[in-house]
Amino acid sequence: MRRVLFALALVPMLMISLAFAGDAEIKAAQTAIDSQLKAFIADDGATAYSFAAPNVKRIFPTVDTFMNMVTNGYAPVRKPQSYSFGKVEETAPGSIVQQVLIVGPDGKDYEAVYTLQRQPDGSFKITGCSLRASNSVST
Repeated sequence: MRRVLFALALVPMLMISLAFAGDAEIKAAQTAIDSQLKAFIADDGATAYSFAAPNVKRIFPTVDTFMNMVTNGYAPVRKPQSYSFGKVEETAPGSIVQQVLIVGPDGKDYEAVYTLQRQPDGSFKITGCSLRASNSVST
C-alpha cells in the first residue's frame, strides 16, 4: 500500500517535469510556424519553404510548386490579416500539434492545425497543415 501511495505522489511531479520538458519544444514549434507565416506575408517563398519538412518537400519539390499550393489552397495562411496560437499538444516526443487561429484576407475566421516534427538537427519542421473555416469570434 505504501508503494502505491508513493507512486501516486510521484505522478504530479512527473507530470510537471514533462510539461516543463515540453515547453522548449512547443516554443520551437511555434517559432517555426510564426516564421513561416511571416515569410508568407513578406512574399519570401524560399524562407517559407525552408520550414517545410522533408515529407512536404517530396510532394512539392520546388519553392514555386510549394508556393502555388499554398496560394491556391491556403489563402488564409498565405496572407493572414492576423493570427494567434491556440491549443497545443505534444503527441509524442518531438511531435507537436498546434492550433493557429487566423483572420484571413477575406476578414473571416479560420482554424489551421499544424503538425510538426523535430528533425535530426533538432529543428522543428512543418509536416502538415489542415485548414477550416471557424465559427469562433476573432480576438
